[in-house]
Amino acid sequence: MLARPIFLALIIAVSSLSGCIGGGQRIDDGGIVAHESIKIAFSIKDDYSNYDENPHRLANYLSEKIGKPVELYPITSDALALEALRFGSADMAFMDGGAGWVGWQKYDLQVAAADMNSDGRTYYQAHAWVLNGSEVANAIQDGNESTDPFSLLQGKTSCHTGWLKSAGMLIPMGYLIGNNYTDVLGDPEDIESLRNTIFNFFNEEASIPESGTPYYGYGGAIKCLSDGTGDVAFAKDSTVDKYCNNVQVEDNEEWCLDIANYIKLPAFGNAPSHPLMYQSNSLSNADRIAIVSALVELQDSEEGLSILNNILNTPGIVETNAEQHLDSYSSLISQVPGISQYMEEKYLA
Repeated sequence: MLARPIFLALIIAVSSLSGCIGGGQRIDDGGIVAHESIKIAFSIKDDYSNYDENPHRLANYLSEKIGKPVELYPITSDALALEALRFGSADMAFMDGGAGWVGWQKYDLQVAAADMNSDGRTYYQAHAWVLNGSEVANAIQDGNESTDPFSLLQGKTSCHTGWLKSAGMLIPMGYLIGNNYTDVLGDPEDIESLRNTIFNFFNEEASIPESGTPYYGYGGAIKCLSDGTGDVAFAKDSTVDKYCNNVQVEDNEEWCLDIANYIKLPAFGNAPSHPLMYQSNSLSNADRIAIVSALVELQDSEEGLSILNNILNTPGIVETNAEQHLDSYSSLISQVPGISQYMEEKYLA
């Protein structure tokens, strides 16, 4: 006689939990748990003398905007940010493009948004620069579409920004290898084969500077080209203007040539800005959309602009996805020998 009432009671109890899991969590229309709070992995210091720079301002701002607690999960590196997303300690994390690429390739992490560069873009372009009057420059300017300036780079002395730098090495070399201008010289699974590939395609005088040396970095690569040490410099699209085309002439570097001397080859591809990564099987669509909307709207208020400037170090946040933000970069650097293993060793704890 008691079986039917007990059965009905169970049905009522189960029905009352429809769409919920223990602890007040709910399942969204995508079948993902919507947590009571959202955790964002973020680099945090022990104390802040300047309140404006305290990242907890960001968490408080987001909490108020989305009507849900947002907490910061402390990390000290991109490797730890990836680990936090991988094991569920955090739901979202900003990181550099290389780390984002590893997370996308290795753990199927996705991109929710990306920060802007100073020019408002979420990427910069990688280019080769040569001097006007050179063989390569003449090939660009001859009006003959059949002339291939990239093939003429072979045998020239190259100026790179440093070992394994994105615009200064990885992207251009990925382009040259992927488009069959050169073959990999050595073990395709060993990152050191890239050095031999560079020397083989260009020449053994190629400049691959160490940090702190005169030709290191973007300015160093253009200096290497300007003073005649090299024949081609690899840098980003804004590099020459930054160092040699300032409104105030005295702001230009002393080694700069007249701006008309610098000729830019077509872009190799795009290097991404810092993406906001998330684990798609643990963060609900509703939570992701709410956080991204709040971040995009930071540009609309004085408080938001202060957070962008002092905490996120960007003029704004743009909504995007992994394919839009990382695909160009991925298709290029994946051609570099040993890059997957190198990146995994660099970013995976």
